[in-house]
Amino acid sequence: MNKKTLLLIITVVLLIGLGVGGYFYWSNWKKSKTPPKPTEDQALENAGEIAGAITENATKGVLPSLGTNPLESKPNVNPADKANPFTDIKTNPFE
Repeated sequence: MNKKTLLLIITVVLLIGLGVGGYFYWSNWKKSKTPPKPTEDQALENAGEIAGAITENATKGVLPSLGTNPLESKPNVNPADKANPFTDIKTNPFE
C-alpha cells in the first residue's frame, strides 16, 4: 500500500469513529436535558398542591373575614327616623 491509500483509510476510520462518538454524546446530552417523567401518584400530588397554592394566592386579601359584619357601624342615613312624627303614636291616625 502506498502512503495515500493508508492516509485515506485512517481518515475514513477516524471520521466514522468521531461520527459514532458524537452521536452517543449528543443522545446522552439530550437525555440529560429532559426532566424525568413523574409517576401518576406524583403528578396527582403535584396537581393538588398547585391547585391549593393557586386558590390561596387568588383569595389572599380579597375576601373579608367571615366573623365580622362590615355594616355594623354604618351611619344612620335615613332622614325618616329623625323626622317621623308618628313614632310615638300607638294607633293608626288614618282610621
